[in-house]
Amino acid sequence: MNVIELSVLDLSLAAFLLLGHAALDLSLRLGLGRTLLLSALRAAVQLTLLGLILGWIFEQRDPAAVVGLSLLMATIAGIEAVQRTTRRVPGLRVLGVGVMLTSSLAITAYGVGAVVGPEPWWDPRYAIPVLGMVLGNSLTGISLGLETSLEGYDRERSWVEWRLALGATVREAARPIQRRALRAGLLPILNSMAAAGLISIPGMMTGQILGGESPDAASRYQIFILFLIAGAVALGTLAAVLGCTRLVFDQRGRLRVDRITRKVLD
Repeated sequence: MNVIELSVLDLSLAAFLLLGHAALDLSLRLGLGRTLLLSALRAAVQLTLLGLILGWIFEQRDPAAVVGLSLLMATIAGIEAVQRTTRRVPGLRVLGVGVMLTSSLAITAYGVGAVVGPEPWWDPRYAIPVLGMVLGNSLTGISLGLETSLEGYDRERSWVEWRLALGATVREAARPIQRRALRAGLLPILNSMAAAGLISIPGMMTGQILGGESPDAASRYQIFILFLIAGAVALGTLAAVLGCTRLVFDQRGRLRVDRITRKVLD
């Protein structure tokens, strides 16, 4: 099966679909017109640049280039995960980047190296796309986990301190908030897995089918990706939630809500 190439004209025709979005914004005065324009332009520029960069990396097949791009992607994802939270605490950005680097890169290396097994194992045609999908979903899970944790400690200070005063350890006092944060972070990927194949055809499977792969092979790759993403989200969210607890409690086991600040919204 030959892949049908899309020209700039084809993409321009697809961009007309945004007019409906713009009309809705104008009619209801949502004030999202500028955001829509900038988001669409940003997505087009970023994906175009990514295509050029990946084309060069695929041709070079240099492990240093693969590692460098992987570290850059994971670092940006970690920063973005923290940027999405409405509350901050000192050390949160370092935590976000550290968790994203360790969890996503480790899961991707395991999936590509142990499961797919290309030659070489770091083949950029496998490693970079898989890492990108893992990072995108891990970003959401980690961000939701951090947001729910900080909100819980901020709003439920009296309840947590009451349990500490009765003799509970930090782990015991923080456990209900940690559980709620983990549920919030894991729920999106659980919903995605539940809907895959029944309600929606996931992106990777769609892309492979459009690229000429058989539906059977594409479905197996999609299952592999979903399992990989689920593992990365679980590991990353757990590490982020536990790390957040360490940031809001001091060495004497006191809840330091004074460390939590709220993000100033524009």
